[in-house]
Amino acid sequence: MSKIATLEIDGNKYEFPIIEGTEKELGIDIKTLRGATGGVTTIDPGYKNTGSCESGITFLDGEKGILRYRGYSIEELAEKADFLEVAYLLIFGELPTKVELEKFDSDIKEESHVDEDMKKILDGFPKSAHPMGVLSSLTSALIAFNPGSVDVDSEEEMYNAIVKILAKFPVLAAWTMRKRKSLPLDYGDNSLGYVENLHKMMFARPNKAYEPNKLVYDALDKLLILHADHEQNCSTSTVRIVGSSHAGLFASLSAGMSALWGPLHGGANQAVIEMLEAIKADGGDTAKYIAKAKDKSDPFRLMGFGHRVYKNFDPRANIIKKSAEEVLGDLGIEDPVLDIAKGLAKVALEDEYFVKRKLYPNVDFYSGIIYRALGIPTEMFTVMFALGRLPGWIAQWKEMRLRKEPIGRPRQIYVGENYRPFVKVENR
Repeated sequence: MSKIATLEIDGNKYEFPIIEGTEKELGIDIKTLRGATGGVTTIDPGYKNTGSCESGITFLDGEKGILRYRGYSIEELAEKADFLEVAYLLIFGELPTKVELEKFDSDIKEESHVDEDMKKILDGFPKSAHPMGVLSSLTSALIAFNPGSVDVDSEEEMYNAIVKILAKFPVLAAWTMRKRKSLPLDYGDNSLGYVENLHKMMFARPNKAYEPNKLVYDALDKLLILHADHEQNCSTSTVRIVGSSHAGLFASLSAGMSALWGPLHGGANQAVIEMLEAIKADGGDTAKYIAKAKDKSDPFRLMGFGHRVYKNFDPRANIIKKSAEEVLGDLGIEDPVLDIAKGLAKVALEDEYFVKRKLYPNVDFYSGIIYRALGIPTEMFTVMFALGRLPGWIAQWKEMRLRKEPIGRPRQIYVGENYRPFVKVENR
């Protein structure tokens, strides 16, 4: 027997079906609420209690610290898969066979060339422009070079559009960093893997031999996998709602990037390093800032600790913490900012105040540390996040379009002025 929720308003009772997900999650289906009640709606700022869709992509249980892509645990994927395998899994629903993966990789490499005219667009930005603003604009500009709309009912057209953006996005991301550093633009090397090629495009110098580092590649691969999708967060919801108007894939992705740019979302790892820099500038006294964090009257907040969804340890942080330790150890980096980070993390994992409140270091904390150790500029951190999240955004857009979801159109409760007659300017 199906479950029913009953709502009573002014003595009138209304029944709504309860939907149960495959992981036993329950959701009250209120799509008929306004019609049944004559205009009553719900208010849920931030949509903390509102499910906007049914999705088969990512399962997240914040209370238990569980994250799975298409049923596979994030722990297993980070340990055993590479980023392209995970991208294929998210977008197409299953892990690829060896033949499918080789074709996917080959097709992406075939589409990795970016039109030379894109360089003219890039030249129009000053070096001071934030890389996220540049990357979002360049992604949107891809529409001009691919003006035809994608027929979502054509598997071939969908596949080609997906391969194109996966191929060109790393090139554009690397270009945004190289322009800022006054380095010549690099198209990469198709003999390399996806992550290896990304790293080379970002860091290769014309007057110096490029030195590969497997540990660095592995750390980047893990970071991209850990960021690949995270259910209906701000940027993903943006991609879906923009796509619900039947805006194209590239336009929807560009909108998602703008949402990701915010310091409360993708900019959080940048905020971590900026906080650590501020502590260093103030003498590097971690005990002082731990005390400030505990003081409710002090406006200071530790960035990169705790999580809005995870009420336990962020499972992604568990994985990347080990990579951070390996990278720092292997590269032998001496950096007072990273020393401060390690000190704060140690306190948060041992101090009763933080343990009791479950304010553990999250994935943003450790990813910021790794990116800094790898020599990636702070302003590029959110770009790295976007590179990882790209397959998740694509998967969510594809799912929304194939399910023919209606255009997103939230309601509101009006709290403005009642009707007022217009008064001519001379009588005001």
